Amino acid sequence: MPEVSVPLLPVQPQKSQKIDLTQEYPCPCRRRGHLTQIALTEAFGCSRCQQIFVVEDSGYVLEQLSTNYPYKRAWRWNGHQWMIANAGLGESYLPVAMGVILVMLSIGLPLALSSPSNSNVVLWAVVLLLLALLPALMILLAYRR
Repeated sequence: MPEVSVPLLPVQPQKSQKIDLTQEYPCPCRRRGHLTQIALTEAFGCSRCQQIFVVEDSGYVLEQLSTNYPYKRAWRWNGHQWMIANAGLGESYLPVAMGVILVMLSIGLPLALSSPSNSNVVLWAVVLLLLALLPALMILLAYRR
């Protein structure tokens, strides 16, 4: 039986590419809009969300101009999609929240189980539950639009 060669799909480059001001790009806000250049500027406007984005870092970073977030949102173009440029603590709420919950449980559970009366166990359980909801509330507020 002859061998059948299957064409391999091209691998998407992960290296960021320089942003061309004359091209049209998809909106990085994921609202299905398209970015087009604003005349006589190094900025783009979105056709859907009406946000303005400026080109920074010698043409490799697209930064959102007006934002309600406490940190600037920025993306790099890899040729196919936008990749978050400044992924720091602001972009990693979930691991931080899980770490906080793990620390609370590792400290709170031994304290709750070591108390002799049943009423203290219930009190500790309520306190731990309320403290566990705090990181969940932080994540909810951080990721809402």
